[in-house]
Amino acid sequence: MNLPMLDAPTWILGLIIFWARVIDVSLGTIRTIVIVQGKTPVAFLLGFLEVLIWITIVSAVVHRIGETPILVIFYALGFATGNVVGIVVEKRLGFGSIILRVISRCKGTEIAQRLRTAGQAVTIFKGEGMRGEVIQLYAACRRRDLRWILPIVRQEDPDAFYITEQVCDVSKILRPFSSPVTGWRSPFSGK
Repeated sequence: MNLPMLDAPTWILGLIIFWARVIDVSLGTIRTIVIVQGKTPVAFLLGFLEVLIWITIVSAVVHRIGETPILVIFYALGFATGNVVGIVVEKRLGFGSIILRVISRCKGTEIAQRLRTAGQAVTIFKGEGMRGEVIQLYAACRRRDLRWILPIVRQEDPDAFYITEQVCDVSKILRPFSSPVTGWRSPFSGK
């Protein structure tokens, strides 16, 4: 197979195809995750945008594949990159609710108290682990709240063991009185 030289128009079209695929596949990855969480309106909008971009890009690639086969490489690289970008974006957005279970041998009550002071509902269970008594904390919370909850857990008990479980339906999530502002919204982020 003889590949033509990559001239400026081919590079520009290739980069457009790459970035469109990154956006389209990222939307598809996020859409799949929100479908699992039961967010139908969000999944509908993301699916519409995803297919709109996909059809446009596929038609551009298929139409020019005979004369410029290198566009397939841009297409494939965009697809692969879009998967990673979609996962990273979805983690940053933190859609959905989770169950957080924390098991602590010695600081469970202190962790619960700090979380409750911050407005997070926590239920305490006493149990027995391999090395004796433990306290298990159980909290239903928004996934994005893990950004401030887990640092509290680690600060109080660096040896605490925790597990998160995805939740499809929750009858009620008690939201904290105030969540610390993080990321681009933080006045101290310097961004």
